[in-house]
Amino acid sequence: MRGIDIARAYYEAFGLPMLKEQFPDLLPYIACGLTGSGSECYGFDDDVSTDHDFEPGFCIFLPSEEIVSRRRAFELERAYAKLPKEFMGIQKSLMNPVGGPRRGVFRTSEYFMEKTGSKDGILTLQQWLTIPEYALAEAVNGEIFSDAYGEVTAIRTSLRHYPEDVRRKKLAGAVLLMAQSGQYNYQRCLKHGETGAAQLAVFEFARNTMETVFLLNQVYQPYYKWSFRALRQLDTLSIEAELLECLLTTDNDANAEEKYNVIEGIASDIIDELIGQKLSEAVCGDLEKHAYSINDGIEDAQLRNMHILSAVQEGL
Repeated sequence: MRGIDIARAYYEAFGLPMLKEQFPDLLPYIACGLTGSGSECYGFDDDVSTDHDFEPGFCIFLPSEEIVSRRRAFELERAYAKLPKEFMGIQKSLMNPVGGPRRGVFRTSEYFMEKTGSKDGILTLQQWLTIPEYALAEAVNGEIFSDAYGEVTAIRTSLRHYPEDVRRKKLAGAVLLMAQSGQYNYQRCLKHGETGAAQLAVFEFARNTMETVFLLNQVYQPYYKWSFRALRQLDTLSIEAELLECLLTTDNDANAEEKYNVIEGIASDIIDELIGQKLSEAVCGDLEKHAYSINDGIEDAQLRNMHILSAVQEGL
């Protein structure tokens, strides 16, 4: 059973009865669910996942102190802590994971502030451009089991996708780096005899291709170790996962020409999708020209005139 199903079952078996019995006055204001850090919040958990930070439990979100007092929140925290320590043969951890607790009682504003830098999900342009994508993914992943007050659902809805101009800016930067690393620098590095640098070029091409594919699907890319898993589940261009794995795991010396053909094949797939979504008006196989065409389509003049790589997040 997936972790998110375990969380829902635990909530229905113990959490909801506790809330109805001890906190009926808070039920109109409480949201409960499972979201945030951890493979189970994406549905990616498996037998390996249970070796750390895996336990029965769920999140309880509370509105401001004007609505739910600090004392009442403390009482709820104590009640949650008294819920059964074992469920379906899984034990609750006695220690918090790195980064703090992932389950339990949270103020809604504090939770989203920690994830996005905004208490209410309203982000500035600069925040949209700079917040790590995995943090946005953690803010909207998982499931909300109940939300009578609606605050958590409204914030998650506002954060669900990049604004279109921001998506275009990020796409423009990622596509440009695909062009530089894959279509241009990979072969040049090999001609210089720099096989290590050539493999770094492949890595940069793969990383920016993944970013591009997630943006084309309007889905946030999760933390890197789950990126391939998430890529395989996308509706559009999920086949790129297999191609990128081929690029990253084959030897340069014996397969240089084959790898370059794969790079060009991926570039062609991306160009077809860019044109299909009416994101680029360029008519060629050069990703760089498509990157600038994407940027030219940004409606906000300030954002359009910013450096084409201004939304690129290196090394995330």
